[in-house]
Amino acid sequence: MSDSTRYQGFGIILGGGTIRERDHLSDPTLRRTQVLSDAQRRTIYALSTPPGKGGVAVVRISGPDAIRVHRAVTRSVRASARSTMGEEEMPTPWLAEYREIVDPETGGKLDDGIVLFFEGPKSFTTEDTLELQVHSGRAVLTAILTALSKLRFCRPAEPGEFTRRAFEGGRMDLTQVEGLRDLIEAETEAQRRIAVGGVGGIQKAKFESLRAKILDCLMYVEGFIDFGEDVDELGQEDMLENAHTRAQEIIDTINLHLRDNRKGEILRSGIKLAIFGPPNAGKSSLFNFLAERDVAITSPIPGTTRDVLTLTLDIGGLPVVLNDTAGIRKLTDDAVEKIGVERAGGVVEGSDVSICVLSLEEVISVVPYSNQSTSRITLTLPTDVLHHLKPHTTFLFNKADLTREVAGLSGELLEREVRDALTRALPVSAQQKEANTRRMWTVSLHTGEGTKEFLDGLAYVLKERVAPAEDAPLITQARHRDYLESAVKFLEEFQGFPLSQIDIAAESLRYAARAIGSVSGVDVSTEDVLGAIFSSFCVGK
Repeated sequence: MSDSTRYQGFGIILGGGTIRERDHLSDPTLRRTQVLSDAQRRTIYALSTPPGKGGVAVVRISGPDAIRVHRAVTRSVRASARSTMGEEEMPTPWLAEYREIVDPETGGKLDDGIVLFFEGPKSFTTEDTLELQVHSGRAVLTAILTALSKLRFCRPAEPGEFTRRAFEGGRMDLTQVEGLRDLIEAETEAQRRIAVGGVGGIQKAKFESLRAKILDCLMYVEGFIDFGEDVDELGQEDMLENAHTRAQEIIDTINLHLRDNRKGEILRSGIKLAIFGPPNAGKSSLFNFLAERDVAITSPIPGTTRDVLTLTLDIGGLPVVLNDTAGIRKLTDDAVEKIGVERAGGVVEGSDVSICVLSLEEVISVVPYSNQSTSRITLTLPTDVLHHLKPHTTFLFNKADLTREVAGLSGELLEREVRDALTRALPVSAQQKEANTRRMWTVSLHTGEGTKEFLDGLAYVLKERVAPAEDAPLITQARHRDYLESAVKFLEEFQGFPLSQIDIAAESLRYAARAIGSVSGVDVSTEDVLGAIFSSFCVGK
């Protein structure tokens, strides 16, 4: 046989020109004349690191044929090993080996790197897993992925398929899967902390505890159904009351989590912070100040901002979705500006925190006292702005540098007088007045005066809005809330059944337990739910 001879199957040319068959050449399921379905190709591969130029890239392979992939596309760098490599070669689990990456048909070297084999079930996917740590170059990665595609028993992974196999293998539950996704996507320290807790099983333990309590209640009721006839009528009533008390304790616990003001979901997706106010108050200047660059156009012409500008920021370690809006005013003949004003109202209404920016020189009036030795500041708030005030609204009074000379007050005294004037001017309840005026600032975005105090205060307001009272929030996804609300409905339904229908009432407890189990994936049977979760991952995870 000549050196140039090639097998039509998967072979390689070894040192000295001799050819050795790989173990898969004699496998009838791998003949080129037979096309395998995706169900038959259980071994998957994908690039697990971001594509592009870099020092190291990781190609991950997982499935029952991971060892065969190891034999087909890797080769020892030692010359002596090249003449002895064959079917009997087995990778050592959890040992990093420096090997050559080769084409499975030609034996040509594609790259060299570190090869790691993880033996199932002690791997991320619980299957045999192979990782190729190679150089991250476009041509190198294309060649390696092309080489893997030549193996008939392998196929490219679907988005999130590695993680899905970890879930199906019992390595993770759905809350941990979601935590892993959030950890990958985390951009702030707060998001990272919550995601780490999810991956670590904190949420899983809490949901399992809730489900266990419902199942305990169900077992109590089932025991009553089976042996209740041995108890007199008064005892039966006491047992039912006991079951209702247990159910109420579970309802109270779940409702405590449901009344969290969506803190977990807000932290995960970002705090919606809206900037609003009348034209020319300095809203776009504040937007640029927080962005630390010129994003919005600023000018003395009213109505410069026509549409909503959105930017994602990290303020005090918290994720913030910042929105700059058009100046709110009704008296405008500009059709485009009217649309912008309408959109501004919608953004403010849907925000988690809002900042009302007012030009201090436009809203302030100085009224002398009767003795003429001192004066009093009054504020006139624009009517168009008052309609958009919420309990979470804070106030930023801009252009303080232009007002101080008129009022004749120092910085701290000016802010105190403005706060008192704002309290008198707000046409809201005393409780909302306290919330609105507790956090307000007088600044000059032009000179930078007061901006440090404003940033510190804003960070505090944001943390106050989303910081959990004790532990990390239990609910971080909309589906968590939906299942918990369903569980409460079933528990309340259970409480409504009389003693004569205790067997039907037990079904309500089963549905409640199933709803809680659906959060972690214990009782998930809908493919659409699983598909939605895992498809949001990148291909290599």
